[in-house]
Amino acid sequence: AEKEGFYTEFITKDDFSQLSEFDALFIRETTSVNNYTYHFSRTAYAEGLVVIDDPWSILRCSNKIFQNERLKQNKIKTLATVVLSKTTWRKLQTAHLTFPLVLKQPDSAFSLGVEKVNTPDELDNSLKKLFELSDLVIVQEFKPSDFDWRIGVLDQAPLFACKYYMAKNHWQIYDWNSESKDKGGNSETIPINEVPEQVVKTAVKAASLIGDGLYGVDLKMIDNEVYVVEINDNPNIDAGVEDLVLKDELYRKIIRSLINRIEVNRNIAQFVTV
Repeated sequence: AEKEGFYTEFITKDDFSQLSEFDALFIRETTSVNNYTYHFSRTAYAEGLVVIDDPWSILRCSNKIFQNERLKQNKIKTLATVVLSKTTWRKLQTAHLTFPLVLKQPDSAFSLGVEKVNTPDELDNSLKKLFELSDLVIVQEFKPSDFDWRIGVLDQAPLFACKYYMAKNHWQIYDWNSESKDKGGNSETIPINEVPEQVVKTAVKAASLIGDGLYGVDLKMIDNEVYVVEINDNPNIDAGVEDLVLKDELYRKIIRSLINRIEVNRNIAQFVTV
């Protein structure tokens, strides 16, 4: 950031009163609507700062029900999904879905709030538990794969591509119950031009339905069909993983995006006041 001409300062949740002193806010913490990250994002945007993640991206990415409907409306393939409510779930049919099934809270993240069930009894037990935390639960078909694609998207263009492999002896990328220090599976970073074109195009289209910020789109490619699993704001960008191909250029692209947004904001402000 400093090489690109930015003065930067790290702030914490205790520095809310300082927001108006800055031109941009770049959030690098897991976001949630019921969390101070959303409060920071919303206030910064209202103060005229450039914000990544912007408040509407946090809202949309925190709501997997909204995502699923938005993807369906735009004819993007998703895993077969049913939304169950606390009051009516026993009456609703999941007959077209076959076990095993994956249950998700609408605002689940990092594989938390997600369970796999193999029988009707397990489904009932898991739903009772999840309905204590949420009025709605998402039920999805389970499509096993060795890895999920993660395409990073910024400004509606691909930024990085990774294969996230499942955790050892587990069906998810993260196994939070593992006694191992490393709870995640292996990863492999791929140059964008080596990723199947269908995967990249689908990821960019899906992310564009959320906004023009920084997103991580999770996809599965099975039998040459691409399915969007979910769209995440605030995707992982870890040294030696997501930046393995682009290295510092990845970070420069993010900083340049922030600078461009500041310049656009300034031009809009000048236009309005003329």
